[in-house]
Order: sequence, then structure tokens, then C-alpha cells
Amino acid sequence: MTDLIFTEKTDRILTVRLNRPERKNALTHDMYTAMGDALEQAESDTDIRCTLFTGTEECFTAGNDLSEFAQGLPGEFRETPVGRFLLLLATATKPVVAAVNGPAVGIGTTMLLHCDLVVAGTNTRFQMPFANLGLCPEGGSSLLLPAWLGRVRAAELLMLGTAFTADDALRLGIINRVCEPTESESKARELCDQLATQAPAALRATKQLLNRPVLEDLTDTMLTEGKLFSERLKSPEAAEAFRAFMEKRPPDFSSFE
Repeated sequence: MTDLIFTEKTDRILTVRLNRPERKNALTHDMYTAMGDALEQAESDTDIRCTLFTGTEECFTAGNDLSEFAQGLPGEFRETPVGRFLLLLATATKPVVAAVNGPAVGIGTTMLLHCDLVVAGTNTRFQMPFANLGLCPEGGSSLLLPAWLGRVRAAELLMLGTAFTADDALRLGIINRVCEPTESESKARELCDQLATQAPAALRATKQLLNRPVLEDLTDTMLTEGKLFSERLKSPEAAEAFRAFMEKRPPDFSSFE
């Protein structure tokens, strides 16, 4: 397992910590592989009752590492590290909790849609800037967000890609709690402790019932999104957006149709 993802099992909780602070926890293929492995460990280990995803007090994740993702995805989406991770997260049978602070960009927001409980620090800034990067939504967000928020609010978040605060996310129903950044992990761990004392089979049954109405459509949507996302990574629009990002300037899409 890469040292950019740190895992620890304590008190029946598996903590998965993003550990690349110098790059704002930008996610690489190896990091996705390690996070997928952690989810598989949580599923197979009967002593684990809950999984906690977290980063630091300053940053959850700035999203995908563009220097790597600009090269495209390695194969069919379902088999790629990011595709495997997202599908494992969406189909996890045990509770998943997240503690987030600072930037929660792209998948840093969309992965939270598959967590059961989310605690965010007041410094958290959520953003899904897919269109800004010449890309398309991923992680099932094009299905879940319209269903939860209504189409026009989902369109605003996904088409304009503007950042929003922890208080905004709380009002939208994307997260459960807002607290000081120094407290987000401890508050999330308190929730994990409560979950760990609950009847495990009852929790799995509850989660199954909560997910059942959308699970079939969700898997299909994630695979469709993944295919389009892979294609968009190779598009001229994405190439311009990635160049602009590296050159620290706004992208110029004026010549595209």
C-alpha cells in the first residue's frame, strides 16, 4: 500500500488518511488503488465495523492529480483504480464516515455522496469543477445530485463548478455536521464509535435498504460517466484546461464549438 494513503485499525474502525499534504492530497492512481484495497479490507475483516476517510485539518483533497490524469485512464473505467474505488465505495455494505477540511474538490466532493455520515470543518470548500476542466461529472453525481437537490441546483453546481462552503453543504443536505477544523476528525470518530456499538447486521440491512432504490441505476450511471470522463480526458477542451491550470491562467474555450 502506498505511503500516500495511511490506514490504521483501532476500536473496530478502519481509518483511511490521505497523506500527500505537499500536493494538497491530489489523488494518483496508486492512491486510488490503496483506497480500494482499504475498502476491500473493511468488507472482509469481520472485526471492522466502520471506515473513516479523512485528510488533514488544512485539506481533504484537491481532486485528481492532473499531471497523471492528463495522460488518460489506463483501460476500461470499471477496471481502472478510480473506477474500482468508486464502485467499491458505492457498494460498501458497512458504514462509511468522512471528516473533511479545506479543499474538497472534484471527487473530494462526489465521493462524499456515497458516505453515510460526513463532518466538515468551517474551512471546507466544496467544488465540482468538471466543466471548468473540459470534463464531465463522475462518481454518480449526475444521478444523485438532481435527485437530492433538484435539477436546477445540481446544474448550478455541476455546470458552473463554483465553490461552496460547509454551511452551504449542510443546507443542501450533503453533510451532517459543521465544526471547527480542529474538531472534524474527533467529531467524525465519535460517530464511528456510535456506529461500532450498533448491531452490525442491522446496520448493513439499513444501509442496503437506503441504497436499494438507486443502486442499479447508480452503477449504470457511474459506468456511463466513467466512459465519457475517459473520453473527455483526451479532448482538446481538457487539453486547454490542463495547460491553463499548469500556466496558472483561465482556460480559453472561445474557439471550441
